[in-house]
Parts: sequence; structure tokens; C-alpha cells
Amino acid sequence: FGEYPQAVACLAQPLWLTLDTYNCDFCVHGDDITTTSDGTDTYHLVKAAERYKECKRTVGISTTDLVGRMLLVTKSHHERDETKGPNKNDLKEVGLSQDGRSPYTGTKQFVPTTKRIAQFSEGHEPKPNDKIVYVAGAFDLFHVGHLDFLEKASQYGDYLIVGIHSDPVVNRYKGSNYPIMNLHERVLSVLTNKYVSEVIIGAPYTVTMQMINDFKIDAVCHGMTPILPDVDGSDPYEIPKEIGIFHRIDSSNDLTSDMIVQRIIRNNFLFEERNKKKEAKEVYIENMIRKQ
Repeated sequence: FGEYPQAVACLAQPLWLTLDTYNCDFCVHGDDITTTSDGTDTYHLVKAAERYKECKRTVGISTTDLVGRMLLVTKSHHERDETKGPNKNDLKEVGLSQDGRSPYTGTKQFVPTTKRIAQFSEGHEPKPNDKIVYVAGAFDLFHVGHLDFLEKASQYGDYLIVGIHSDPVVNRYKGSNYPIMNLHERVLSVLTNKYVSEVIIGAPYTVTMQMINDFKIDAVCHGMTPILPDVDGSDPYEIPKEIGIFHRIDSSNDLTSDMIVQRIIRNNFLFEERNKKKEAKEVYIENMIRKQ
């Protein structure tokens, strides 16, 4: 909130007025229960104004959960072995252990299914004359920087394939508790993007000639972020560079996942206060449901 003072002002006015202030046609929320402590529908004003849209939530994924992962500085969200302790590499341990958190806002493991991936996938093959573009990365905390990059990358061809690195690979080159979102969560996030035609789940870090031939890749793109070497010290884009299909893209957007995490950590106190209120509200709702 400290970096967006206009957001604070919005909290003090009706939601429909906020929509008018920012020239928004309607408000969108998930299909989970959202009420105040006395049971009042939080969105009753925009619903009355017929400016409310509702969409089905993806079970097992929530912003509260993601923020908790940033603050806990553990890897339990992408490692099944939870006997390992916190990794404090370069981030301050500012959260509590998973066992010490609320059952409503503690971290949880997202369970993927083929049906869920199919729901997010575009599901079409490239046409015979399509120029195929390949990009790869972590795509963690899918944000507007990623959106701008994928839009620019899509302009290099007709069919955009995104390779998403596995959790261990991302952790190797980013350290700490990265990636914040596990592999399958990141896959679903990228599949929602309209410029993306296909996703390679757990893509190899190095782009090989076999990979280029198998997917008939015509262009390999990378953003302006540094390219770190593979485990053997080699350049992961050496072959695309040698055959002249490698391109650096300036998306004109310098937002990174790390910037988002650092922002959350700076606002940790606000997060904790928000969580206390949310936990109290969820307990209240659960008790009301039980009484019914």
C-alpha cells in the first residue's frame, strides 16, 4: 500500500465508485464466500449495480497462500520432503513454520490433474507453414512483465512455445525458496496467456539441436535478464546463437518476481494484520455454516 497510495484512497469509498474512478466496467471475483464479519455480502453494491462478474476459482491456489510462501522462506511448496528446514540464503526469515500457521492460510500443495491442465490449454497444433518461436524460463508469480515479454516474443512468429523449467532447476539458478509457485502452478499461469500456443513442462535448461529439430523451432528468444550458465558452465543458448536463430527481447518492462517478493516482505506487518482478520472471518463463516 505504501507504494500505491491511490489504493488506500479506494478503500474508503464504495466499490462501484472505485470502478468509475478507474473507468472499469465491472468487478470480477472468484466463487468463494466473501462476507464481512456480520455476514454481509462484500460485493452487494456492485451486484446491485449489475457490475459484478464471478468466475470459478482454481482449487488449491490462492494469493494468501502465495504470499505465505514468500514470507516463510521454505521450499515445502515445491519439495515433497518437508523434513528439510528453512533455506535462508539471502532472504530474511520473516514468517512462522507451516505447523504454526492457521489451517486456513498455511501453505498447501497444489495437486495437478490432466483435466485441469486441459482446461487451460489451447490445444491446437502448429500449421505446416507456421514460424515457431521458443522461449524458456521460470515464469514465477506470473506478472505483467511476463505478459509484455510474451507479447513481444509472439511477434517473431506464428506459434509460441514456452518452456517452463522444473522447480530444482529454478532453485539452482535463483536460490532461496524460489520458485514461489511450483511447476504445475506456473504451467497453468502461462497457459492462460493468449499469446502462448504450447507449454513444455519441465523444459531442459539448455536448448539443444535435438530440441530445435523435434519442435521445428525457427526462433529462440530471451529477455534482457542475465543468462546464467548451465551446471557444466556452458551457455544454454549456445546452439541457437551459432545457427543464428537467437534473439534478445526488450519488453520495456523491468518488473521481476524478486521485486514482488521484496515488496511483500517490506509490507509483512500489513500482511500479518490482514491474515488475522481473514482468519477470524473464515472461522466465523465456518461456525455459521456448522450451525446451519
